[in-house]
Amino acid sequence: MEFNHKSVLLFETVDSLNIKPDGIYVDGTAGGAGHSFEIAKRLKSGRLYAFDRDPDAVKIATERLSGLNATVIHSNFDSMDTELSKLNVFGVDGIMLDLGVSSYQLDTAERGFSYHKDAPLDMRMSKEGISAKDIVNNYSRDELTRIFRDYGEEKFAYRIAGEIVKARENSPINTTLELADIISDSVPASYRREGHPARKCFQAIRIEVNGELESLKIALDKAFELLNKDGVLSIITFHSLEDRIVKQKFKEYATGCTCPPDIPICVCGKTPRGKLVNRKGITASNEELNENKRSRSAKLRSIIKIV
Repeated sequence: MEFNHKSVLLFETVDSLNIKPDGIYVDGTAGGAGHSFEIAKRLKSGRLYAFDRDPDAVKIATERLSGLNATVIHSNFDSMDTELSKLNVFGVDGIMLDLGVSSYQLDTAERGFSYHKDAPLDMRMSKEGISAKDIVNNYSRDELTRIFRDYGEEKFAYRIAGEIVKARENSPINTTLELADIISDSVPASYRREGHPARKCFQAIRIEVNGELESLKIALDKAFELLNKDGVLSIITFHSLEDRIVKQKFKEYATGCTCPPDIPICVCGKTPRGKLVNRKGITASNEELNENKRSRSAKLRSIIKIV
């Protein structure tokens, strides 16, 4: 299957990086290379380093960035500092992360991300390690409840987890539609009318499989440390859990004195290290929303490193 993916907030994100023709930039989530291509074509003597843990994405990004000042690296973005140091790169002028699942991953049934298509339960972005099938068939009811509640914000988490455990006692749950049907049968009919009942649980399992939130927490500090002065870190989030992490971390970078208000003179000595570009974040335009429904939950946040 061709790696088709429409990049969300493409020009808003690339423009936010204030590309310098001789600058060094990182796309931590290359995917179909949409953002990467737009960054790389603006470079002259500069260079782009594009990361992705998905071998399919690495292959297509390498093809699409051929002939441009770009290097594609098969690695997760939480290892960007280590991988860049191997190339003697210790400071960059801009970094972007697009935290969404690519259209290719969602639309390729055998990757097991979608609850609309029947396929083996997988959801591994790297195609390695623990799979969705392992989690669904081996996690306890309490463990399943935890991930559905914490990563999916699913209000029927305990009930759904119980039905999964009951179903797998008869035979293993092997496919996406098997799981989606169990989830659908676990919730009230009124809840099913609010949207696909499996959406939140599939999100939760995907986050658990790929360690997405932990990777993000690790990557944020590494990315900010890699920035040169006046460098920009721009991140596109797609759900409240990851957006909250980014928002809170950016606020931490941009906050100065943290002394109690009743102390007349600062004793902590803390000064802001970053400047927020847009406090509320940038969302997709009406035009983009009409062209790409997957942009509806996207939010772009950027911060400039000032020291």
